[in-house]
Amino acid sequence: MTDTTANSVAAPATASSTSAQATVFAVILSVSFCHGINDIMQSLLPAIYPLLKENYGLDFWQIGLLTFTFQVTASLLQPVIGMITDKRPMPYSLPWGMASSLVGLIVLAYAGHYVLLLVGASLIGIGSAIFHPES
Repeated sequence: MTDTTANSVAAPATASSTSAQATVFAVILSVSFCHGINDIMQSLLPAIYPLLKENYGLDFWQIGLLTFTFQVTASLLQPVIGMITDKRPMPYSLPWGMASSLVGLIVLAYAGHYVLLLVGASLIGIGSAIFHPES
């Protein structure tokens, strides 16, 4: 009888364990997918350099400044945001980071002036800095 009782008790724990593993896998898959989308959004900036150069009449110094703006905001803010989110986890920072990158791309798409291109590049960098520590 003890064997039957032990088996019936173990079965729900296994079902619960399987359910928890499925949930963990779904979360990891979702975060991985979003991470890939976030990295694709970031890689769009260098991909459109030829278009920006032609449409806005930019020289290489200005394109370099766009890259610098993106890299500085992404690289310098990411460790700071990482330290903050290590002390106080902020899972909502994942959608905020994605939203910032998206807004940066929209600003780039509709920019009428070079300064707006810099703002868009910095928003993409900020989005990257917010997204990566928490993902």
